[in-house]
Amino acid sequence: MKLKFIFVLFLLTQVSISQNFKYGKVSKEELMEKEHPLDPSANAAVLYREYKTHFEHTESEGFFLVTTVQERIKIYKKEGFHWANKKINQYQSSGGRKEKITSLKGHTYNLIDNKIEDDKLKKTGIFDEKASKYLVRKKITMPNIKEGSVIEIKYTIQSPFKNNIDEYRFQEKIPVNKVKMSFEAPEYFNYKTHIKGWVPVKIINDRRERKMQYRYTSAPTRSQSTYKAESTEITFDENIFKVLLNDIPSMKEEDYAGNIENYMSSLKLELSFTKFPGSVGENYSTSWEAVSKTIYESEAFGGELKKENYFKDDIDKLIKGISNQNEKISRIFEYVKTKMNWNKYYGCFTDDGVKKSFKQGTGNTAEINLMLTAMLRYAGINANPILISQKDNGIPIFPTINGFDYVISGVEIKDDVILLDVTDKQAEINILKTNLLNWKGRIIRKDRSSTWVSLTPKKHAMFNEMINAKINDDYSISGNAQARYSGHFSKNIRDEYKLLSEEDIKKQLEKEKGETELNNIEFSDLNVLNKPISLKFDFENTDAVEEISGKLYVTPLLFLKRKESPFNLESRNYPVDFEYTRKKRFMINIEIPEGYEVEIIPESSSFSFGKNLGSFRYNVSMTGNKIQLSSEFSINSPWIDSSEYENLKGFYQLVIEKQNEKVVLKKIE
Repeated sequence: MKLKFIFVLFLLTQVSISQNFKYGKVSKEELMEKEHPLDPSANAAVLYREYKTHFEHTESEGFFLVTTVQERIKIYKKEGFHWANKKINQYQSSGGRKEKITSLKGHTYNLIDNKIEDDKLKKTGIFDEKASKYLVRKKITMPNIKEGSVIEIKYTIQSPFKNNIDEYRFQEKIPVNKVKMSFEAPEYFNYKTHIKGWVPVKIINDRRERKMQYRYTSAPTRSQSTYKAESTEITFDENIFKVLLNDIPSMKEEDYAGNIENYMSSLKLELSFTKFPGSVGENYSTSWEAVSKTIYESEAFGGELKKENYFKDDIDKLIKGISNQNEKISRIFEYVKTKMNWNKYYGCFTDDGVKKSFKQGTGNTAEINLMLTAMLRYAGINANPILISQKDNGIPIFPTINGFDYVISGVEIKDDVILLDVTDKQAEINILKTNLLNWKGRIIRKDRSSTWVSLTPKKHAMFNEMINAKINDDYSISGNAQARYSGHFSKNIRDEYKLLSEEDIKKQLEKEKGETELNNIEFSDLNVLNKPISLKFDFENTDAVEEISGKLYVTPLLFLKRKESPFNLESRNYPVDFEYTRKKRFMINIEIPEGYEVEIIPESSSFSFGKNLGSFRYNVSMTGNKIQLSSEFSINSPWIDSSEYENLKGFYQLVIEKQNEKVVLKKIE
C-alpha cells in the first residue's frame, strides 16, 4: 500500500513538472485526464489562473491599470459545461471614463483520435449585456465543449479606476490547481491588502526600480512658437505584491449558503493614498460615514431627492384627509408600486432621473425608491434612503462607494426602521426580497448623518398547520389540513403559486408531500398582499403507516416530517444563511382503527443549540382513540457562524430522528 502511494505521488509530481502553462501549450496528458487527482467528484477544475497587473501612462489618460488574465480549465463532466461560459465586467463612470477589454482570445481543445484539435473562440460567442448605466458584462461562450475538453481564455483590461480594483480570486466551487498573481504599482500609489476566505494566503512583497518613457506636450516659448511633443525617461520604484498558490480545494456548497462567493479565498487591494513628487499627498482611505455622505451629495442621488413638483398634485389627492401616518405610508407605497415598473437595472444612482422615470413609468432601483422616499417626505413622513449591498455584490471588506449597489427607503419610527422596496410588484412593507437580506444597510438622513440598520426581519416567519385524520382499513391515512403562512413564508408562497393553474398548484403541493394525494385545495388571500395566507386541503397518504406482523407502525408527523438533513459536510468554513428567522408549529390528531391500542409511543422531548439559536419541541400522547401530536421547530437567528456548524448538524440530526419515530399499535386481545 505504501509503495502504491509513493508511485501515485511520483506520477502527480511528474505531471506537475511537465505542465506548460504558456497560452496554447495544452498537453495530451491534460486532455486525457478523466478525473481530478485530488477531488474525483469535481466536474471541472481550474488548471491554471494568472493575474498580472501593472501601471502604464499616457499624457491624455495619466496613469492607468493594465491587467492581463489567463485561465485554463479542464471539463470532466457534463455538469461542468457551464465553466465554459465567462462574464467579464466593464465599468464606466458618469464622466465618460471606462474600462477597455483588449486582446481577448479563447480556444477549446479536444483529443480526437490521439490528436489535439482546437476550436477558436469566434465573435458569435461574444456579446455584451448592459447591467446598468455604469456596468456592461462581456459574456463569452466557448465553442465545441465536450467531456474531457480543456479551454483557455486570455484577455487584457485597461482601467482608469485606480481605486476600484476587482478582487483577485483564488478559490472556486471546483479545485484550482495553480494560481499566480502579481500587482506592480509605482511608489506614488500606496495600497492596502485585504485577504478574504479561510485558505492561507501568503503575500510576497518586493520592490524594484522601473524606467518609463514619459511623453508630454510642451507649451510655446520665446524660442519655440508651437506646441511640441517631448519625451523623457523617468525612474521610480515599484511596490510589488505577489501570490502563488497550489492545490486550492473547492468550496463545497450546500443548502443555506447565501452567496458562497463572499467566503472564497481572494485578495482585494485598497488605494490608501497617493503622493507624487512635488505635490501634497492625497488620502483615499475613508470611512462609511464619508462614503455615505459622498453618495448623498451626488446630484444623481441627493439632488434627485429634492425634486417634488412632478408628483405633488398626485400625492395631495392620494393623502387628502388622511392623518394616520401608517395609512399615508401604505397608500404612497402602493401608489408607487402600481405606477412604476422596475427596468431590472441595479445601482445607487439614477440613470435618467426621477422626473423622466415618473413620466415613463419605469426606472432603476435608485429612481424608483428615491422617488418613494421623496414622496414620503413630502407627506411629512421621516423617510430616508438606505444603501444596500445585495448578496450577489457581497459584503464589502472596506469602505467604498462600490460597496453598495441598491437603495431602498426607510421610515424611522422611535427605535425602529420600516423597510420599503417598490421594485417588486409583490412587495410588502417590511418584507424585503431575500437577495437584499444581506446583514445591514446604511441609512442616510437629510443632515448627512448616517448609521447602519439591520435588514433582518423583526418577527419570525410563521408556518402553522393543523391536521385531523384517521387510519383506514387499507392502512392509508386520510383527512384534512389547514395551514397558515405569514412573513417571508407567505411571500414565498405568493411568489411560487400566484400564477400557477389549479392543476400545477396540486402538482407542486403534492411534490413536497411524498406519497400523498391532495384534493379540494383552497387558498385564501393568495392574491391579497399584507395578509397571512391560509391553505385548506383534503388528503390521502399511503406511506405513513406500515403493517408488520399484525402491528401498525405509524409516523404521526405524516408528510410534514423532514427525511434528510441539509447539512452533511464534515466541516463548513462559511456561515449558514437562513435569510430570516422562522418558526413551524404543527398540531396533528390521528384516529386509530377500531380494535387497536398503543403499544409504544415516542417520548416527549425538547432541545436547542447555541445561545437560543434554534429550538425544537415534540410531544406525542394518546387521548381516547386518537394520537395527538404537537411540535414546534424554531430558528431564532438568520445567520449561524461556522463555529456552530457541528452543533447545528447535531441539532438537525436529533430533529430528524425524532420526527421519524413511530407510534406502534397492536391489536387488542
